[in-house]
Amino acid sequence: MTRILYIILISISVSSFSQKFSATELKDNFNGAEIKDLQKLKSFFQSQMCGSTDEFKSCIDSLIPYLVEYGYIPILENVDFEEQKELYSNFESNLFSQIWEFGKARNLRENKTYKSIGLNTEGKYALFLKDLSRRNPDLEEYYERIMGAGDWESMGLLQQRVYTNPEYYDLKDPSIQVLIAIHYLSQNDHQKRKEPWTEN
Repeated sequence: MTRILYIILISISVSSFSQKFSATELKDNFNGAEIKDLQKLKSFFQSQMCGSTDEFKSCIDSLIPYLVEYGYIPILENVDFEEQKELYSNFESNLFSQIWEFGKARNLRENKTYKSIGLNTEGKYALFLKDLSRRNPDLEEYYERIMGAGDWESMGLLQQRVYTNPEYYDLKDPSIQVLIAIHYLSQNDHQKRKEPWTEN
């Protein structure tokens, strides 16, 4: 009798674990087409930074010390912005507008106003980040800063956290992979986009 009860309890706990695991932040916040486009973003970032490696974890493990040491320079040196814009144009969904929106950025030296990419604080990606920060308390400060500014923080908080608290950043977790890819691709876009602002 005790053995049967033990088997039933194990079955219930495995079942509840499986349900929790399958209810990821990605599936909870994005539809199928958007998830495919998120995968494209992640794969693009990985190939730009690490070439043909199939392993996101080993790619980021090798990259993080350079990001901690040199900030975004490795991203700016390796990610081709023209290819990044082409990736956006090949999305099969409206994912771009669920993550980003454009604002004005004034360049005082040139006396010109340019388009600048920022976070769409009312899009699905912001909801995804909120859900992810609930599961991962180490991301709470990151989420609060990004929502407060409406932009990606530029002080290197994410790479410092991944480097010093790796137990919170499972690099095999698709949600963490998406977070990392979007963070750094956003920085690349922010630094390299030179499109004049036009009033629509």
